[in-house]
Amino acid sequence: MDHTKRPVVEALQTFLAARPVSFHVPGHKHGLLSRLPQDLKAALRYDVTELTGLDDLHAPTEMLAEAQTMLADVYGADRSFFLVNGSTVGNIAMIRTVCAPGDTLLVQRNAHKSVFHALELAAVQAVLLTPEWDEATCTAGAVSSATVEEALERYPDAKGVVVTYPTYYGTTGSDLPMIVEKVHKRGIPVLVDEAHGAHFVAGTPFPTSALRLGADIVVQSAHKTLSAMTQASFLHVNSQLIDIERLARILSMLQTSSPSYVLLASLDDARAMIATYSADDKQAFLIWRGEFIDQLRKIKALEVIETEDPLKILIRQQEASGYTLQHSLEEKGIYTELADERQVLLVLPLLTEGTSYPTQSICEAVESAVQLLKRDSVRVPLKDETNEEEPRELIITTSSLSKKNTDWVSAESASGYQAAAAIIPYPPGIPLVLSGEQLNLQQIQEVCEMMESGAKFQGSVRANGPTVEFEVLRAQGEDGND
Repeated sequence: MDHTKRPVVEALQTFLAARPVSFHVPGHKHGLLSRLPQDLKAALRYDVTELTGLDDLHAPTEMLAEAQTMLADVYGADRSFFLVNGSTVGNIAMIRTVCAPGDTLLVQRNAHKSVFHALELAAVQAVLLTPEWDEATCTAGAVSSATVEEALERYPDAKGVVVTYPTYYGTTGSDLPMIVEKVHKRGIPVLVDEAHGAHFVAGTPFPTSALRLGADIVVQSAHKTLSAMTQASFLHVNSQLIDIERLARILSMLQTSSPSYVLLASLDDARAMIATYSADDKQAFLIWRGEFIDQLRKIKALEVIETEDPLKILIRQQEASGYTLQHSLEEKGIYTELADERQVLLVLPLLTEGTSYPTQSICEAVESAVQLLKRDSVRVPLKDETNEEEPRELIITTSSLSKKNTDWVSAESASGYQAAAAIIPYPPGIPLVLSGEQLNLQQIQEVCEMMESGAKFQGSVRANGPTVEFEVLRAQGEDGND
């Protein structure tokens, strides 16, 4: 299969070369009526709709069918899909495919918020699997095969297992092959949120992709580490345990009926990029990465931490929080993926031969940012974590979507209440507290400390002047106006 071809890109180019006259949607008419800046307007020429010769994402028979077949060939899947609603729609679709309302699903606790939204929408009972603590990144890492095996014994009616591989911080662990083996012995599928691993198919030194390790459905954000545009993603199926036609039908219901051809073209391009990523490209990337890390390590008081994914590195400054370091970097024009109390996460570019990043000027800016850090912003030490917690059961139902009986209470009063919705540091989008979960003092203190350090949250928490408030479900019998 010739992966230098880009069927979607080429079809759009052929279509526009004929100078078509638009009497169809979208209303900007190839950008003519748009008032966007000129460089943005240029892309609108490709923002078309399902016209003759341009196929239909929801019933593909032409260029989109060819492009998705080529995608499946690259990743070794039975079938692959372009997603224009992000990995979010892929996570929702895979859970809706294997579960009916009331079913049980085993879910890694540090999953993305879209996984928990899927559970809520599907009215699925989630058994939460506590991940191992990763010493290198000081974050929650992968779930162990022992934890999964214990949960399978306790919940034999589970319809599947959802794992995150890799984590946002680039942690994969080594247990996924064993997890797949144990889960498949039960005749149920392994569903993998591989949002940050679309590049793993390039092979060593990158981790092995979940699909090659035997996962049944894998969702990838092609926009996170490949060249696709934001919200453009892939979904792959490689399993006899999955009803692919049901999955396709659910995706058709969940994805927009007016998919962006600009996003589709970027997915086609990203597939071609990773399919043709050569040994010379990889070598060029690794040489640049090594030089970049060497230069960073020469910066006084800066610590560099490498992760299991070579595309992710962490940097720490001994005397400042990650939020303070991130802010200082931004003042020098360096924008990073995320910060936490301890560190800043950098997502490196998957460079190809002949392309480069300006190592010297970047490192000079980083050094200047480190020197300007305020010494009064002391890093908050993170507590050591353990994996002693047993799998926890949390029933999430659609009833919470229409719940009206809620109150905002101060942090001092919130302990013991149920959270009205998830509390999510964003990024990374991994819920600290789940919808309906009972708040405890440790969680409340952690949220307050993170907000004080500069973390941004989505969900049932807000700052009200100097006070942190939590939105909670009103206990039965409590008075108050709805």
